[in-house]
Amino acid sequence: MKRIPSLVALAFLIPAAVGVVALSVVAGSSTLVDLPEDRRWDIIFQYRLPRGILAFLVGASLGASGVCFQGLFRNALADPFVVGVSSGAALGAVGAIVLGLQTTVLGLAPPTAAGFVGATVAAFLAYGVARVRGRVPVTTLLLAGSAIGSFAGAMVSILILMNSPNWSEVVTWLMGSISHPDPWSRVKVVVPCLIASATVMMVYARDLNVLLLGEESAQQLGVEVERLKIFLLGAGALAAAGAVATCGMIGFVGLIVPHVARRLVGPDHRALLPITVLAGGILLTLADIAARVVSPQFPLPIGAVTALGGAPFFVYILRRRSAKI
Repeated sequence: MKRIPSLVALAFLIPAAVGVVALSVVAGSSTLVDLPEDRRWDIIFQYRLPRGILAFLVGASLGASGVCFQGLFRNALADPFVVGVSSGAALGAVGAIVLGLQTTVLGLAPPTAAGFVGATVAAFLAYGVARVRGRVPVTTLLLAGSAIGSFAGAMVSILILMNSPNWSEVVTWLMGSISHPDPWSRVKVVVPCLIASATVMMVYARDLNVLLLGEESAQQLGVEVERLKIFLLGAGALAAAGAVATCGMIGFVGLIVPHVARRLVGPDHRALLPITVLAGGILLTLADIAARVVSPQFPLPIGAVTALGGAPFFVYILRRRSAKI
């Protein structure tokens, strides 16, 4: 695939991002022009507009987390959940739902707050387990994340089997959903997480480029590799935690978008990160629109929509990689 200049890609993606959010406002089960004016504006500003913004921000966060972890692990098949972030968030959120917790934290609903804490704890627990003599081998970190993810997943299964009266809420969260009664409150969670994590990633984008040469080469070129791992792991986990805690388990966005963006603009993370953020937001917003259009009365879980498109793409990547071996 022929690469295009990053400025050209940005010039296309920025208006495209605005366009899909605007399209999200008019897409739905009811036609806005048929509603009374006061009701119409209520639906736009209290539900549809924040829902479109939330979908974009969650997709952007997953894309940013994906490109960060793929660079950190030097593996194009890595995604935001390789260090147990998704399973940790699931354990926290499902635990809050099953136990019927009612106390809000900083205005956040219990599942959201618990999911955020679970995702963050899982990421840094994986880091702590993998750290040996002041160093964290990437392979060991991946294995630690896998083990923690498996443990958290098992705990989620046990909690679900406890005959929770909130079964439908648990299933909806596990399948991923942008549909919430107060989307503005969730936007307020995702925005600071995305800004903070993306800022750290951009600050260390050059070092991340050098890390692609290997840890020893990066150290010889003056990169503090272990310090870089901590910052990148924290930034990637923060972005994914904000997304997963607010909208549940949404897979494949963090895998697909960085891979496509890398083929379009190349591996330089200084250009790759903003392209991936915009493309991730656009992809998830379009997926949310598709979910509402295909089934307007009962919108499909957005995690199912992304999986329907993401799974075949994942197989395609595997086939291409296998053909090169």
